[in-house]
Amino acid sequence: MDYKLIHKKIHTKLTPEEEVIFNNWYNESKKHKDYFERVKANYQNDTLFVDTLKGWKLVEKQIDKPIRKIYWKLAAAVSVILVIGFALFINNHSTQQTLYATTDIEPGTSKAILTLEDGTNINLKKGYLFKTENLTCDGEKIIYDNEDSIKNEHVNYNYLTIPRGGQYYIVLSDGTKVWLNSDSKIKYPTKFIDGNTRKVELLYGEAYFDVSPSTEHGGSKFLLFTKMQKVEVVGTEFNIQAYKDEQYIYTTLIEGKVFIDNGNVKKVLNPNQQSTLNIKNNDIKVSSIDVYDVISWKKGEFSFKEKSLYEITKVLARWYDVKFVFENQEIKDVRFNGVLNKKQSITTILSIIKTSINIDYEIRNRTIIIK
Repeated sequence: MDYKLIHKKIHTKLTPEEEVIFNNWYNESKKHKDYFERVKANYQNDTLFVDTLKGWKLVEKQIDKPIRKIYWKLAAAVSVILVIGFALFINNHSTQQTLYATTDIEPGTSKAILTLEDGTNINLKKGYLFKTENLTCDGEKIIYDNEDSIKNEHVNYNYLTIPRGGQYYIVLSDGTKVWLNSDSKIKYPTKFIDGNTRKVELLYGEAYFDVSPSTEHGGSKFLLFTKMQKVEVVGTEFNIQAYKDEQYIYTTLIEGKVFIDNGNVKKVLNPNQQSTLNIKNNDIKVSSIDVYDVISWKKGEFSFKEKSLYEITKVLARWYDVKFVFENQEIKDVRFNGVLNKKQSITTILSIIKTSINIDYEIRNRTIIIK
């Protein structure tokens, strides 16, 4: 059973076809029923949701191999089996989670730096109200006036910078909605010129776009620029990840159609497809994927499917604004499957990881040392 089907069942989001698959699995045995009820109870406690059945299958596959070759993988798989019981440990022994830290590190929140056309920087955070003649901010989102676009006038640009440990939401003047993840920066016009292509630039980071269709703007295209590529949009929803410290730019289409242009070739993306642009050689590839794993951050969750510990710590570092250091390099490639709630503190997340893959850690200020 794919753990995301169980996740969708908990949130009553199964399609009719998926409902049939789930019901067949659920009714196969009492073991399946009990498993689902335990996962449901733990998820409602905002702890985590981990694919424990898959973890057990990994154990079964590895059981006859030399232990010295499978130590880390086996430890990871076995500990995943124990994670449901560990939810009770978290609830009953919460004080033990902070043995290595004098103060806990809380999750990210809505915060950003808005740079106006005159260069003024405005620090935005939850609870802070800000208003100009063409925008309104309530501390968690910015909404630009959706009046008619300007004609033959000078275009003014704003910048929005999202620090590590932050996120923000913008509605541009054409009605396009943008969700920005931690450690991101976007450049956009305060108004779009009537009849001209709508141009926005993601300087770095990750963003989810719900683009206002060209049919509502006289056929005007929407172009998103990132380092080494541009995305041509008619009216669609897509996610783009272009972090400064990453070798690849990932563009994932949820609805509609987009064209990816890297200067050499032009690729078409259909729903549930992702383009991967290699910054080093400018090579671009397209593949079919499960988009949920890509856009879960927008829904307030971490979705890790076969992710290495190293990849996971990079995501956590941005959201919690911390630095990870590996003393034990061997465990960087240990894989993990699960969906975790982004509202949890770092010690809760680390305690789950510690039990799941048999590691230890130490927190020194905002540096986390994996041992």
